This record gives sequence, structure tokens and C-alpha cells, in this order.
Amino acid sequence: MEFFITPDVGPLLFAGLTFASFATAFIAVFTGTAGGVILLAIMATVMPPAALIPVHTVIQLGSGVTRTIIMRRYVMNSTVLPFMAGTALGAVAGAKVFVSLPSSTLQFILASFILTVTWMPKLGRIGAEGKRFVVLGFAATFLGVFVSATGTLVAPFVASVAPDRRNHAATVGALMTFVHIAKMLAFSAIGFSIGNYAWLMFAMIVAGAIGNWLGEVALNHVTERRFRLILQVVLSVLALNLLFGAVRGMGWV
Repeated sequence: MEFFITPDVGPLLFAGLTFASFATAFIAVFTGTAGGVILLAIMATVMPPAALIPVHTVIQLGSGVTRTIIMRRYVMNSTVLPFMAGTALGAVAGAKVFVSLPSSTLQFILASFILTVTWMPKLGRIGAEGKRFVVLGFAATFLGVFVSATGTLVAPFVASVAPDRRNHAATVGALMTFVHIAKMLAFSAIGFSIGNYAWLMFAMIVAGAIGNWLGEVALNHVTERRFRLILQVVLSVLALNLLFGAVRGMGWV
């Protein structure tokens, strides 16, 4: 049975994915990261691979836009223009070099990098801020076409310059919005159509907006120290999971 003309999605699955969008948007604001990765993992269990990343991209774009609107007063504007320049370069560069790398190698590099920047935050402040965010925008978009959820890569760099937990959450949302826009343009260029998932995407975007709003409310009731600890722990767990997947993919375990 198809619900609202969504391929292979019945009412219960439709409701489950909508709730997952709400919950992961809340998690993304409250922890400063992780929501996109968790939602991607959930969607991967029930959606065909060819549609997974494009649909996830649209939903995350909706979540990023609503988070940015809700928390717009906290966005660190100095990071936006350099990051946008990087996203444009990343979208144009494509994936010729990237696809030649085994996924396990890429996972290993990403995981090691995230752990290093998370627990040695001064490394996230090396070099001029503008140049740093140009490179970050390029990397997040270039990799995002294939792994979709690259907020985990962006988060530790934003954390290294964010004076407040709300600045962190708002700025990650704003920067990832530009990543998802660039990815959508890339998918459009190759003619991928996701129109059949329109109702599901609409419901998940609305649910994500509610999750963003409640996430900000919760964020106002947590201390800065506790937020930073939560962020470090969540990033570390995600990076270690990537690292384990990489090691397993290389046949070491």
C-alpha cells in the first residue's frame, strides 16, 4: 500500500519517518550535531539507496532553513560568506577523485579528523577564519554528495569559534543549509527526480521544524558547560562508529 502516493510507504512507516524527523531535529539542536546522521541511518533501513540521499538532502534542507529562521539572531555571520564560497567550489569539483577511494578509507580519514578536532579544539582555529571556512565549505559539500550527513564534520569547527551554545546550533544549521542547496543543484543537474516522495518530505520537514523549535527551548535550559560536554561525547561516539566501520571494511576485524 502506498500512502499519499509515496512509493512503498504505508501509513505506519509514513508516521514513523515523520516522528523520526521531529526527534532528530530536536537532537540536532540540543546536542549541536548528530541529528542528520541518525535520520540518515533510520531512512537507510527502509528506503531504496538511489532515493535515500536526495530525499534526505531535501528534508535536511527544510530542517536547516527552519532552524536558521528560528535562531537567526544567533547565526555567526562572519562564517557564512567564506563557507558559501567553499560550497560552490565543492559542488563544481564533483567526485572524480572521491569515488576512486574505498568507502572504508574515507570513513577512517573522516573519523580520525573529527576525533582530533573535537578533543583538540585549538586545531579548529588554525589559520584565518575566512580561509578555514572556505575549506570547510568545500569539504562538507564535496563529501556530502555521497555521505549526505556532513554536519558532524562542520560541528567541531563551529564549536571552536562559537562563544555560546545557541551560536553553535544556529550557525551549524545555517551553514548546512548552503551545503544541502548545493547538493540539490547537483542532483538536479543529473536529472534525479524525487517528486514521488513529495508528501513524505513535506510531512518530515514540518515535523523537523517543530523539533527545531522545541530544541531551542530545551537549549535555553542547559548550561554552556554541559552543552559542550554533550557535544564532545556525541561527536566522539559518531566518529568511533565511523572508525569501527572503516576498520571492519578494511578487513582488520
